[in-house]
Formats: sequence, C-alpha cells, structure tokens
Amino acid sequence: MNAGEILAAFPKLRVLVVGDVCLDRWCRYDPSLSEPSRETGIPRTAVVSAEVTAGAAGTIANNLVALGTGRVAVLGVIGDDGNGEELTRALARNRIGTELLLRSPMVPTFTYTKLINVHTGIEDLPRIDFVYDNLPASVDDELVDSLRRAWPEFDVVLVSDQAETPGGGAVTANLRRMLTSLSEDRIVWVDSRKRPELFRGVILKPNRDEAQEALDRLGAKNYGALLTHTEARLLVITHGPEGVLLVDQMGESWVRTRPAENPVDICGAGDSFSAGAAMALHITGSKADAAKFGNLVASITIMKPGTGVATPAEVLRAAEAE
Repeated sequence: MNAGEILAAFPKLRVLVVGDVCLDRWCRYDPSLSEPSRETGIPRTAVVSAEVTAGAAGTIANNLVALGTGRVAVLGVIGDDGNGEELTRALARNRIGTELLLRSPMVPTFTYTKLINVHTGIEDLPRIDFVYDNLPASVDDELVDSLRRAWPEFDVVLVSDQAETPGGGAVTANLRRMLTSLSEDRIVWVDSRKRPELFRGVILKPNRDEAQEALDRLGAKNYGALLTHTEARLLVITHGPEGVLLVDQMGESWVRTRPAENPVDICGAGDSFSAGAAMALHITGSKADAAKFGNLVASITIMKPGTGVATPAEVLRAAEAE
C-alpha cells in the first residue's frame, strides 16, 4: 500500500496510548535578568515566557491526531496538581480523550521543565523534572483495571514507558502482565527507554542504544536473543539516519531511510515514528511498509523545533519526494 492508501484508513481507527503521559513545559529565560536572591544569594533563573505541551505518551497521541486518526485517548496517571490541570487542557486542545487518565494525590504529574536561553534559543540549563518512583499499589491496580475495561474500545494500543527512575512510572510489572494477557488479538506497540526486556509477547521498538543496553543487562550477544527472551512478535530497532532493523522469527531485515540534511530537532522522532509505523502495521500487515511509513513521518518531524507533528499533506509530499 502507498502512503495515500495508508492515510485513508486512519480516520476509521481508534487508538489508545498507554503509560507515561507527561507535561512538557518549555520555559524561555533571560540571563541578563538574573540577579542573586536576597534570601539565599543564589542567582535566579528569570523565566520570561512559557509554553506547555503534552509529552511522552502525549507526543505519540499528538502525532496520531495530526495524522487524522479517528479517535485517540490516553491512559495513565496524573497528580492532583496544577501541572495535571495544564496537561489535561493541553491534551483536550488536541482532541485527545482524557477520560482514562487517573488523577491521584499520591504522585506528582510527570513533568519536564526545559530552560531555554532566550538569546540563543538553546536549552543550556539543567532540566527540572517532576517524577515519581514506584506507583502506589492502589493506583496501579486501578490503572490496570481501567486498561482491561477499555481494551475492547480500541483497535491499536501504543505503550510509552519513558520514566527513567529505577521503579519506573505508570508502566509497572502489573500493567505489563495485563498487556501480555490482552495482546493476542491486536497490535500492542511498546517503546520502552529503560526496560524493553521486561515486556512479553508484544511488538518492541527500542532504538539502537536502548536495544544494546537491554542486551547488556541480559548478558546476551545479539538481537535474536532479545527476541527470544521477550517472546516478542517483532523487534523494530531504529538506527537514526541508517534506517530500521526488523527482527522476527524469520530473521533480520533492513528498511533504509534517506538521511535528512541538518535536522532541526530530533526530540520526539521516536514517538512520531511509532505513531506512524504502528498504525501502518495494523493497516497493511507489512512490517516493511510500516517501517517505511514511520520513517516518512519522522523525516518530517525532525525538521521542526520541539516535538513536532506531521500532517497527511506533509506525509504525501514526503512520499512523492521519495
């Protein structure tokens, strides 16, 4: 199937994005306005403007909406705090369903606060993150039960396991077991930064570094060992400008991509790839077509600042250029 045929199927589909839904706060600060605090003597960081967007699972959801998906919803945990309110509004602005977001006073809303120099446009100060480690058991149980009940309503499920704390975020061992038990009848596409080897029976999309780190933790030598250990239906290992390596029981195969000259921002490229590739896999049943379509989407978003998205018109133009 070509890109136009794939895109034509998007409006008919219902997609659930599960896991770490976070708030990205993009703060622009002016170093010329920095002065020591009278109370502590520590120089202040003078933020002069801020923008908020939905990140992590929210970035995947934003891309799905931009590509024309019929229904997109997120399932995860937010805190009973202001960041949670802002995140809910950011999702709702993009027509992303928030009815499956659980609000809990026991955790903060997962938030990345990025500090960008207003004079240079560069993020040059340490990021300030709101994180949690080890989701409370009662919240974990409620989240898993929500997933089980919502499952029949969706055609494709994407999982964003982005938390880098030792215990992880919303994607717990309990949630992984539920995903495994439900995954036989549809595509479950998982992007896990730190724990891909802990999932079973799903499609795994690590990048090259994440896959190698998983192999190192297992003491394994090759991708076939990772495939066997995880009982994965497919490994989709992205290699940046080199393309995508596909690994399944039939062996390994490459889907190459045309490297982009001078990409503007690769932040969120993996999320945009996942949004496109997972949907294309559901629509076409072809792993190669899925990787090609995901590459098309990512080739557009890396030419935009921040966590950009790709529209159907942009994808069609990129396909024609290919």
